[in-house]
Amino acid sequence: MYRPILVALVVLLGFSPLVKGGKILVYPVDGSHWINMKVLVEELHSRGHELTVMRSLDSWYIKQESHLYKSITINSSSGFDEEGFGLFVTKMVNMRRHGASLWARISVEYELVEQFYQLNKQLIQMMGEMFENTKLMQSLRDAKYDMVLTDPAIGAGVLLGSRLGLPLVFNVRWTIQGEGHYAIAPSPLSYVPIPGSELTDKMTFPRRIKNLFYFFFTRLQIWYVTEPNYTPFVHRYFGNDVHYMELFQAADIWLMRNDFIFEFPRPTMPNVVYMSGFQCKPSKPLSKELEDFVQSSGEHGVIVMTLGTLVAKLPEDITEGIAAAFAQLPQKVIWRHKGKRPSTLGNNTLLLDWLPQNDLLGHPKTRVFVAHGGTNGIQEAIYHGVPLVGLPLMFDQPDNFFRMEARGVAKVLDIATVNKDNFLEALKEVLYDPTYREKMKTLSNLQRDQPMKPMDRAMFWIEFVIRHKGAAHLRTESYKMSTIQYYSIDVVAFLLAVILLVFTVFIYAVKFLWRRVFSGGKIKKE
Repeated sequence: MYRPILVALVVLLGFSPLVKGGKILVYPVDGSHWINMKVLVEELHSRGHELTVMRSLDSWYIKQESHLYKSITINSSSGFDEEGFGLFVTKMVNMRRHGASLWARISVEYELVEQFYQLNKQLIQMMGEMFENTKLMQSLRDAKYDMVLTDPAIGAGVLLGSRLGLPLVFNVRWTIQGEGHYAIAPSPLSYVPIPGSELTDKMTFPRRIKNLFYFFFTRLQIWYVTEPNYTPFVHRYFGNDVHYMELFQAADIWLMRNDFIFEFPRPTMPNVVYMSGFQCKPSKPLSKELEDFVQSSGEHGVIVMTLGTLVAKLPEDITEGIAAAFAQLPQKVIWRHKGKRPSTLGNNTLLLDWLPQNDLLGHPKTRVFVAHGGTNGIQEAIYHGVPLVGLPLMFDQPDNFFRMEARGVAKVLDIATVNKDNFLEALKEVLYDPTYREKMKTLSNLQRDQPMKPMDRAMFWIEFVIRHKGAAHLRTESYKMSTIQYYSIDVVAFLLAVILLVFTVFIYAVKFLWRRVFSGGKIKKE
C-alpha cells in the first residue's frame, strides 16, 4: 500500500529543482517604495532565503523588528523622516494650488529639484560614514551575502553592493537619473517620450521638439542634483576613471515594475525583466462592517478614494468640495481621510483612517477608484479592472495618470483647479460612460494573460542570480564605452578621412595624368 506512495515521492523529489536558500542583502527606499519591496521580501522569505534589510535611523516604514528579515540600522539620517517629508508634500500641494502660471510651475519644479539635491547630499554623507566604518563594512563582507536587492531610485544600495563586489538585482522604475530604461537601453527621442512630457510614442514634429526640450531639462536636473553629489564620492571610493552611472549599468537584473500595458513600446535589454502587477493578488473578504456598508450600495456600487501613503489629508476647501460632490451621487463612498471631517459630508460616505485597498478594488461592487497616481495603486486598479479618477500631486504621479488617460481608462483633474463641480463631472463621466470600464477590463485581461505570473518571474531571476553568481551574459558592456565610441563617431570620422584621402589621391592622379598626356602631346607636335 505504501510502496506506490514512496515511489511517487521519490520521483517527485527527483524531478524537483534543488532550491538552496540564499543570503540576500536588501537596501530599499522608504515610503511607498518599501510597500512593493516588502512584497518581494515576503515571497523570498517564504522560499527559504535569509534576508537582511538595511535601514536608517529615521526610517518610518521599514521596521527594525520583523519575522521576515534581520535588520541593520545605520546610525544616521537618510532624509526620509515621516514628518519632514509630509511637510514637504503639503508645501508642494499648496504651491501648485496657489498659482497656475508658468512662474508658479517653475517654482514648483525648483522646489522639487532642491529637495532632491538635499536628499542626495544627505544620502551621500550617510554612505561616506558607512564606508569609513571599517567594523560595519568588515561585518558585511564576513556575512558572505550572495547578492544585493535594491531600489536604484536612490544610489545607496548600488554604492554598497558595488563596494562589496556583490551581484546587483534592481526592483526598479526610477534611478537617480530618471526612468530606468534610459540608463541602459537605447531611447530614441523620436518615439520614446520623456516622462513628464505628456507625450505618447506617436509624435508630430512640434511634439518631437517638445520631447527634445524635456530631455535637455532632465539633463539640467541631473547636472544640478546628481553630478555634484555622486561624482566626487565615486571618484574617491571607486577611482577617477569610474562614472557613477557605470555602477548602475553594471547591475545583473533589472526587475521593472511596469510593462508594455503601462509603458509605450520602446527598445529594451535582455537583463530587463518586466514584473508589472507582481504585488497584485485576488481580493480577500472584507470585514463584516465594511461588507455591510458595501452591500448597502445596491445596484449603484461603491467609489473608493485614497491618496496614498504621503498625503493623509488635503486642504479643507478641497475636501469640502470633494465631500459635497460625493454627497450628490447615489453610490456609496469609502474614503481614506485623516483630516477634519468635512461639513458637506453626505450620509453615503464613510471616512476611514486606513482601508484595505486591494480587497476593495477586487470587490464586484467597486465602480471607480479615486487615486493620486502611485504605481502600486494604478497596477492594482488595472489588475482588478477598475477605472480611475486621478488627482495626481507630484513626482511620477502626473505622468502615470497621463498614460492611463491616453489609454482611455482614467479622467484626470488638476489639484490646482479641482472643485466640487469639475470633480462631480469627472466622477459621473467615468461612472456612466461604459467605455472607461470596458477599456480597463481589456487592460486587466492583457495583464493577467501571461505564461508565468510576474512574481514567479521575479523570483526565478533573483534565484538565477544567486545560483550563477550574477547574470553577466545578459549585461551589455556598452556602458564602458565613451560617447564617441558608443555612437561610432570615431569610426565615421576614420571612414570619412579614408574617403577624403582616396578622393584627394584620385584628384592628384588625374591632374598628374592630365598634365603628362597634354604636355607630351604638345612636345611631340612641336
